Amino acid sequence: MHASITAAYLARYRSAAADSPVELLPLTGAQRRFLITRRLAAQGRPDVVPLFLAYPRGTIDLPRLGRAATATAVRHPALCGGFTTVRGTPVLRVGAPSTEAAQVAVAPGGTARSALREALLDWPADGPTLRLLVAREPDGEEELLALAVDHAACDEQSLGILTAELTDAYARDEAAAPGSRGAVSGADGAASGSAAASAPDQAALAAYREAIDLQLAAESAAAGPAAHAHWGRRLGGITGTGGGATEATGMLSHRLPAAEGAARTAFFPALLDATAAAAHRLHQTDGQLALGYPWGGRPPGAPAALGCFLNTLVHPAAPGAATALDDLADAWWKDLDHADTPFDEVVRAARTAGSPWSGALDGMLTLEDLHRRPPLVLGGVPGRETHLAGRPLAAPLAVAAAHGDDLLVRLAWDRERFPEATARAAFDDLLATLRRHLQPA
Repeated sequence: MHASITAAYLARYRSAAADSPVELLPLTGAQRRFLITRRLAAQGRPDVVPLFLAYPRGTIDLPRLGRAATATAVRHPALCGGFTTVRGTPVLRVGAPSTEAAQVAVAPGGTARSALREALLDWPADGPTLRLLVAREPDGEEELLALAVDHAACDEQSLGILTAELTDAYARDEAAAPGSRGAVSGADGAASGSAAASAPDQAALAAYREAIDLQLAAESAAAGPAAHAHWGRRLGGITGTGGGATEATGMLSHRLPAAEGAARTAFFPALLDATAAAAHRLHQTDGQLALGYPWGGRPPGAPAALGCFLNTLVHPAAPGAATALDDLADAWWKDLDHADTPFDEVVRAARTAGSPWSGALDGMLTLEDLHRRPPLVLGGVPGRETHLAGRPLAAPLAVAAAHGDDLLVRLAWDRERFPEATARAAFDDLLATLRRHLQPA
């Protein structure tokens, strides 16, 4: 049996940390993947988690938002310093809050959406970790805010922490200086907040380190022979089609009634089956496809630290006749018994079992529970969430489901690889499969 990837990483980390003049913190398996992927990508951009919010024109006080970002970041080591590589070892270098609040210019004839999309594509390779970008059209009635975070510092739980704490920090700043609106600094309208906050809070630093240590312990424990045997059985037949990141993308969306009653107990397996149907329509292969989905949270007993504590699990999507939902759910629950096995270990298990799979994903599925994420309220106004088409994808196909008062389903695809007509047919297959599982006659 090979030594675990986590154990090998920790040995390299301890060596790098011992010789460093500044404090270095280890990374979770997901964080390491993000940094490695960034280094291998031609553009060198980080994977970004964005939230797009619309407000009535004139709502956002940009300098106040910058100060709120700094006040929030100082409480979270993942938003301070920067993710980097020391002697070939991915680490978090502890330092000052890494935030930006900036006005993004809208080109003549352009839109706020296109301006924000371009600004996010132009993310600097060395940060900042948290960016709050505002764009408004000259004659528009709304201003659009992109709350965007380096994925190495953010998962779904972290996004909810951020919206709640930014709301509180903005309100405190407003109460401290009622009626004041600071002037935007810099030619590009950037506002970075107070320079007095030079390092993360020490209690927060200890809590973050504890959470990371518990996560790494869980990942190491989940890399044993039983986990390798399980993933080898599940994924040994994956062939894949050579997925990978893509730039030119399209998006389709549709709203369905929220899943209720018995349907909620098998909600995620139904989404997996629907995504598999769409993936096979797009890829048009008889082979088994690799569908990834983020799963996980803080280990039991860990502090609720902001960061990235998820893992990417893999679902083998086989072609052919429809599968009973009970069978899908049973297989999925068994996968969750090994949900802490790091992705690299899962790929190793699949290849050991005979799969030629490289580890590139043919599709991604994400699920957001909107009931668990408070709104970002600025100046007493809650932001209205919206979505931007055309953003880069980590796989040729991405399905996103947001579950709140209803179920918003979005499918994004690689325009250079799949014709729009095929994408629309794939989306029809996805919706038909969901309806069959969640809304039986």
